[in-house]
Amino acid sequence: MQCPYCTNQNTKVTDSRDTGIYSIRRRRECLECNRRFTTYEHVELSPVYIIKKDGKREQFDKEKIKKGIIKALEKRPVSNEQIENMLDNIQEHIKKSGKEEIPSKELGEYVMNELKKTDQVAYIRFASVYRSFADITLFEKEVKKLVKEP
Repeated sequence: MQCPYCTNQNTKVTDSRDTGIYSIRRRRECLECNRRFTTYEHVELSPVYIIKKDGKREQFDKEKIKKGIIKALEKRPVSNEQIENMLDNIQEHIKKSGKEEIPSKELGEYVMNELKKTDQVAYIRFASVYRSFADITLFEKEVKKLVKEP
């Protein structure tokens, strides 16, 4: 593993933790500059395709989902580890479905469920874009649903 600070190839693992079913978080130290950094290892799953609303097929891209989640969580108190756990849970849903093709609507629901469990403000942000809220009454209805849920 190359050090992101000095590009030295000699590093050592100081700590390893499971961050979900399909990923491991490793804390590393550079043997040259002695700086520490974190890496994540993820299991590579067989390709899954997302069927868009217009019928186009697109390969599942974890980074694209991550960008959407990070955008929804902007300025919210959620750690990178929580985000990685959310992504792992989404991938687990996909794997458990056993499908090679998943409608984008289904994937969006997986993302919204994870956001709802993690941060309700981010959930509303994501839902407003994902469900194309046209006016404030749709926001109000969604917030009322959240308040009613235990």
